[in-house]
Amino acid sequence: MRKIVNVLVIISGLVVILAGPVFAGETGHYVSGLEGIRAGTLPPPGFYYKMYNLFYESDELVDQKGDKSDADLDLTVFATAHRFIWVTDIKIFGADYIIDATIPFVATDIKIDSAGIDDSLFALADICIEPIALGWHGARYDAAVAADVYIPTGKYDKNKPASPGKDFWTGMFTLAGTYYFDAEKIWSVSVLSRYEIHSKKDETDVRPGNDFHFEWGIAKTLAGGWDIGVVGYCHWQVTDDSGSDVKWDKSVHDRVHAIGPEVSVFIPCCKLLVSLRSEFEFKTVDRSEGNATTLTLTKIF
Repeated sequence: MRKIVNVLVIISGLVVILAGPVFAGETGHYVSGLEGIRAGTLPPPGFYYKMYNLFYESDELVDQKGDKSDADLDLTVFATAHRFIWVTDIKIFGADYIIDATIPFVATDIKIDSAGIDDSLFALADICIEPIALGWHGARYDAAVAADVYIPTGKYDKNKPASPGKDFWTGMFTLAGTYYFDAEKIWSVSVLSRYEIHSKKDETDVRPGNDFHFEWGIAKTLAGGWDIGVVGYCHWQVTDDSGSDVKWDKSVHDRVHAIGPEVSVFIPCCKLLVSLRSEFEFKTVDRSEGNATTLTLTKIF
């Protein structure tokens, strides 16, 4: 029984992309790697619709020491998230004031024969509301700060690993920036940091530890509206899980790193930005290790 519990703890970090895992010991709501190149740049005033389509696949479980386990994991996750963004004309400290909301749907298929796990489900996940974000734009830089809240709207069953809900609230704080190496903004480097603070779960006495996410990107603009670049992300659990139902080693904090290419193109006639990136995970601890591919469509109204 302890072996099964340990396996569930390991996979919890990416059992459900954009919605999060079911079992105790899981990471937070935010999924690293969603924003890609120029992640520190917010758009100018207007209305925007952004659709994230993320596919994650893994057949490797990494244990608490960072070693590959012998568990026969077969995990695939597809998430589509719909984000509605309003960049207002309101100025606060010289920055554009922005509000937005993200509604995610997640399809998860997970199987671990040795642990008797075989589950799949597609449903609404936990909705994210961003009541305040501020975006600054300079001649050679962009910067942003924001505060978000994840609402436990997704379906949750503690006995079903594929459940899309996480059963807790999350407050998330963001600090990001993009720097341009030349006046024409051909070359850029960006960073995006997020910090999550979680509430206690409703159905169990578990409060997940806080999480820190760091994303980076290096990009070059080409002719015809094309951009190419290299992107990556890092995620660390930074505080212990707590609560009377925490039966695992609290001192073990999961982490993961990833790197990969990205290409994007702006289609002027449709006012549409299309980006595609694929990131490969490494130096993983206490979770699954795999590949995340994201296709993002951004429509300008």
